[in-house]
Amino acid sequence: MGKDRRLFRQLLSAATLATLMVSPALAANLTMSICAPKQRNTPTKTCIVDGDTIWLNGQNLRMKDYDTPEPSTAICGGAAEVALAKRATARLRDLLNANPWTVETFGRDRHGRTLATIRIDGMDVGDILILEQLARRWPDGHEWWCQ
Repeated sequence: MGKDRRLFRQLLSAATLATLMVSPALAANLTMSICAPKQRNTPTKTCIVDGDTIWLNGQNLRMKDYDTPEPSTAICGGAAEVALAKRATARLRDLLNANPWTVETFGRDRHGRTLATIRIDGMDVGDILILEQLARRWPDGHEWWCQ
């Protein structure tokens, strides 16, 4: 009975994650805003937390292959890092609001967040932010904004 319950929960989790897939048609009609500071997540919350994290219908999605500077915690680069974090967050918002996009999910990280990749025309938004020097490759890219 315990194994059956675990299998059911795993299947249910997979089905739940599948509902996170944002079709190009839906994404085109979805306006993403930046979450208010200290705002709490809710089951219906949809907003951009920072340059590498969004809430989509209450699901905490952490982008899996890139990292952006921190806007408020674990800051190593002072005011310059905060300014860069705000630019990365604004750029992610602009990309998502100007283009159809899709989400792929890949399990959870050690903090319980769902790991995800957002793609625009097949390109990972992380690659766009990296090319624009607003992000670094994760996990082994150099945190150049800390200098």
